[in-house]
Amino acid sequence: MGDFLWWRDGVIYQIYPRSFADANGDGLGDLAGIIAHLDYLRGGPDALGVDAIWLSPIYPSPAYDFGYDVADYEAVDPIFGDLADFDRLVTEAHQRGLRVVMDLVMNHTSHQHPWFLESRSSRDNPKRDWYIWRDAAPGGRPPNNWESVFGGKAWERDAGTGQYYYHAFLKEQPDLNWRNPEVRARMFQMVRFWLDRGVDGFRLDVVNAFFKDGEFRDNPTRPGLRGYDRQQHLYDVDRPEMAGLLNDLRRLLDSYPERMAVGEVMGNDPSVPARYCGRGTDQLHLAFNLGFTAEPWLPRRMQEAVLRWEAALHTEAWPCHVLSNHDEVRHATRFGGGHSGDARAKVAAALLLTLRGTPFMYYGEELGLRNTPIPRAEIVDPPGKRYWPFYAGRDGARTPMPWNAGPQAGFTTGAPWLRLNSDFSRRNVAVQQADPDSVFQFYRRLLDLRRESPALQRGSYHPLLHRPVHAMAYLRVHPEQTMLVALNYFGWKADLDLDESLLGRRWRLCLTSQPGDYERVEGNSLHLAPFEACVLEAEGGAGA
Repeated sequence: MGDFLWWRDGVIYQIYPRSFADANGDGLGDLAGIIAHLDYLRGGPDALGVDAIWLSPIYPSPAYDFGYDVADYEAVDPIFGDLADFDRLVTEAHQRGLRVVMDLVMNHTSHQHPWFLESRSSRDNPKRDWYIWRDAAPGGRPPNNWESVFGGKAWERDAGTGQYYYHAFLKEQPDLNWRNPEVRARMFQMVRFWLDRGVDGFRLDVVNAFFKDGEFRDNPTRPGLRGYDRQQHLYDVDRPEMAGLLNDLRRLLDSYPERMAVGEVMGNDPSVPARYCGRGTDQLHLAFNLGFTAEPWLPRRMQEAVLRWEAALHTEAWPCHVLSNHDEVRHATRFGGGHSGDARAKVAAALLLTLRGTPFMYYGEELGLRNTPIPRAEIVDPPGKRYWPFYAGRDGARTPMPWNAGPQAGFTTGAPWLRLNSDFSRRNVAVQQADPDSVFQFYRRLLDLRRESPALQRGSYHPLLHRPVHAMAYLRVHPEQTMLVALNYFGWKADLDLDESLLGRRWRLCLTSQPGDYERVEGNSLHLAPFEACVLEAEGGAGA
């Protein structure tokens, strides 16, 4: 398509840098390792075929939260390389037609950031107001009842100055005070620093938490399993001041060609992230729909999640979808492993890559990679340490990328920072590239089809089953093309009666996960093999 726009029409691939590829043998992934595998993502003979990479944080950090506690916004942590390595990564990626998206953690810094060290040094330090400090409530109690997402109170008393500082996450992650204009100006300066280095976009961490209630009112309580979930978050997130800030950020991004920002928005109601999606030139280009990460493997529930998201968005907004990320159990585990796990992974891939909106993939999902169980003694994730055995943390979704069946799965020549997936000898890139029926090869074919299809990139979405029981089916309609997507979620055949508007139309099979020589569409009936995902094109062009 002549008007292809990478963040709208392309596919974005999330890399967790610690776990992607290690070039120096220290057991931690690095920028040189990513550069060495760019041809795997795009440009090589067996390339996956994505359009952009999103790097989880690579800034200097004491790693209490593995990079989401930033100690310097304008440098690269030595464990990953340096700015010269980053510049080379951007250059090499752009040469292959890959865009580069960085993770921006602007809600909070590390407690070791020089700004916070100054801020806590005295009450009259010029940077005192760069963070959120409050006097104790009567009796020396925390200033209000706000809870940390990671557990415990969100206030930490500083013995040196006698006040509390606010931290929405770990006490090692103090929140910045976005009401201070100096903070805003300095953070925008940092954004320009990376834009000038050629960065194409940003993923904004917990973007709806930047502002807090100016009066610091208590949150109302509600039933819940843990402290943070036992509150209605009326005063610590989603404050009205966010709109003006994001409009200013959008103007900065739009002053550079084809730049983008996508927001991670805390909250389960799709109307919350939808309000941050821009209308033309305001707010964010995209906000994540994380609805699939909370849904079971049921077509009715999946379709309802899509329809809720579509209904929440205004007409000018563009959706984006994700099945897995660094904070969630991998979807190949959530949706069920076993002997049918790869068949389900292919159906899930077809869902992600054929819906209206921008798909975000998580490294390894193209292999059907599962969560790796981490023994208690090896857990490094802070929530996992705190809540084990009720919650094992996020380590299992962050294990090293298995490149081959050799020592350490080709990820490193040293000892990997997290244990490898136990099935890496057969679930790795080399094996799946050589297997035409693998999950990887199905992703490749889907991505190839999507790249050539105006309907899959830009078409409208029309569900064909009002109460899906065993399968989902929908049309993607573009003025130049109509595509029919059908997904059988279960291990038995499905015969579906679809909308009568399909009568009389002829359909060409473009792709299926279960090859078989039979007609998928007869009249308004659709026939699917067990666990079949298929995409068909209407002969004769467009029309719903």
